[in-house]
Amino acid sequence: MGTRFRAVAFTFFISSLFFSLAFSASDDGLLRIGLKKLKFDQNNRLAARLESKDADKLRASIRKYNFWGKYGEPADTDIVALKNYMDAQYFGEIGIGSPPQKFTVIFDTGSSNLWVPSAKCYFSVPCFFHSKYKSSQSSTYKKNGKSAAIQYGTGAISGFFSEDNVKVGHLVVKNQEFIEATREPGVTFLVAKFDGILGLGFKEISVGNSTPVWYNMVKQGLVREPVFSFWLNRNLKEEDGGQLVFGGVDQHHYIGKHTYVPVSQKGYWQFDMGDVLIDGKESGYCNGGCSAIADSGTSLFAGPTTVVAMINHAIGASGVVSQQCKAVVEQYGQMIMELLMAETQPKKVCSQVGLCTFDGTCGVSAGIESVVDEKDGKSSGVNDAMCSVCEMTVVWIQNQLRQNQTQDRILNYVNELCERLPSPMGESAVDCATIPSMPTISFTIGGKVFDLSPAEYILKVGEGAEAQCISGFTGIDIPPPRGPLWILGDMFMGRYHTVFDFGKQRVGFAEAA
Repeated sequence: MGTRFRAVAFTFFISSLFFSLAFSASDDGLLRIGLKKLKFDQNNRLAARLESKDADKLRASIRKYNFWGKYGEPADTDIVALKNYMDAQYFGEIGIGSPPQKFTVIFDTGSSNLWVPSAKCYFSVPCFFHSKYKSSQSSTYKKNGKSAAIQYGTGAISGFFSEDNVKVGHLVVKNQEFIEATREPGVTFLVAKFDGILGLGFKEISVGNSTPVWYNMVKQGLVREPVFSFWLNRNLKEEDGGQLVFGGVDQHHYIGKHTYVPVSQKGYWQFDMGDVLIDGKESGYCNGGCSAIADSGTSLFAGPTTVVAMINHAIGASGVVSQQCKAVVEQYGQMIMELLMAETQPKKVCSQVGLCTFDGTCGVSAGIESVVDEKDGKSSGVNDAMCSVCEMTVVWIQNQLRQNQTQDRILNYVNELCERLPSPMGESAVDCATIPSMPTISFTIGGKVFDLSPAEYILKVGEGAEAQCISGFTGIDIPPPRGPLWILGDMFMGRYHTVFDFGKQRVGFAEAA
């Protein structure tokens, strides 16, 4: 995982997991593992909070990131059915050891390690609520002992590496290195419906330089093609949570053809994308290019706060009134607008009004000392709030000037956007009754526009008058060269069938069937 910008997961769960497992073979030669979908638990204490008036105060954001043999013959492909909990988590079952000890895991394209709770986890309460790996009960266990720690936005896990066989579907990966977690602090893992995480990212972000499970699947010749694909079922009324297909693509899971884009930076499944459209109109923020990550371990969307505020304004989401934002608009809004009208380079505007300095690529805080990168001696400043707000204001005003709005209308609009800034926790509530009238939000990937309807980007919890609705967009700001960055989670992958082509180093999207 290296350095990451891990944030908060949906952890709307507390009871332990019970499900039935079914195996079926079909004419296409694929093995399917059927899982029953967990019903929404009205008696769940945390779920009850979701149905309360405090729902808009909950963390509705992303789960992670902090950038900075004996068991059957190998098969051509393997399918792992996924369990869907409230459209916020998809997980399935694996086995570790001989005989296999069962664990439920999130198959996470945003990380690269496999970890499960250890029987040696004595002092962390979450371990007592989940299945624990017992090395003494496995005939194929090999001691490793190297220490390991993974930091998440909601806590951290730590423990040590071990080696054993890992069974995924009917495939058995031999001598797989994984982490036995001996500490799981925080409520996140206490109430989690999953026992651990199986990372499907690149080795470049693997803690301890451990070889990921997927790499060994390919190396050991267990799959026909170095490709895996996700179909996530967003229909809560159906028992199927979806399917993860190892070694190929199930043609029944998508419509039409996939649009492929090359992986731009290995680690996460990262690629270049174009602008974000709000009701068919460009936001203007990604005209110069943005990056995106397809992440099955993230529930919602995360992207630049500048654009998220514009989206929240368009859909009527209630955010946090930012006094700093309004102060910048009141004191500098007119000046910013005049500089843009005079065709001043947008990146230099905030330095000219005195809120930022300019390092040749972007604004950096004028009020905080620059730090020097020891490797190349280049100065890289630290953005403070006023500089960041100014840069957002420039984008907002520039967008309105393109639409030939009046100056008064532009300043009023920017003030409104200040009120739509997502809270530090990331969540923004919306009125469920207004969902049908909300605009389409679209992402441009590989020259193709991928639309999302309101029902596809709003998370609805509960039914009837008690229902609570939350915007699927949360802000996260990653500076160049890694950013600006969008994280496309389960909401996007539910709408668009996603192919992770390891052999050709590309990601593909097509309309899900």
